[in-house]
Amino acid sequence: MEFVLDLLQGAGIAAAIGIRPFLPVLLAGALASGDLGLDFDGTDYAFMEEWPFLLGVLVLVAIADFANRRRANLETGPVVWLLLTIAVVLGALQGAASLADRGHPVIAGIVAGAAAATLGFFAARSLFGRVRRRLDPEAQSLLPLYGEGAALGAAGASILFPPLAILVLAGLAWLLAGGRRRAGEKYAGLRILR
Repeated sequence: MEFVLDLLQGAGIAAAIGIRPFLPVLLAGALASGDLGLDFDGTDYAFMEEWPFLLGVLVLVAIADFANRRRANLETGPVVWLLLTIAVVLGALQGAASLADRGHPVIAGIVAGAAAATLGFFAARSLFGRVRRRLDPEAQSLLPLYGEGAALGAAGASILFPPLAILVLAGLAWLLAGGRRRAGEKYAGLRILR
């Protein structure tokens, strides 16, 4: 049972990283350094709670915030694939670290973390893309803030009470499936008009 809870914790954090990659990593590292819900000391992943790694992630937060303020489009082109790669790598690391915390084999955590980060990334991208089309430019500028809040909430809930990760993962799967279903309905409606 302990293995399942640790796996859920890692998958929940990884899903949050998929939504927005950097602040959940900072939260997990800060909580791990205080031994609150996580503790990476004595594992191969101890670097994830040490200040050089957290400082590097903080610099990435600043760069992403600067790009958003400059109205750089982080939703298209090669930047999307770069963000996905970062999210998958960080998600796999968090999944492995969560299992290593209690001495479990890390392979399941790597796989679950990478899969959960991918799910979070595509679900959030689908949702925010649909919402963005309906908003004026000023309201669109607040979407990254909502994404960061959702990611921090999902990560915090998964760290402090791992069974909540099931709700995080199920919610993201539901959002992704709903977006695909709506896209299919839109095109089905267009075929009727012919």
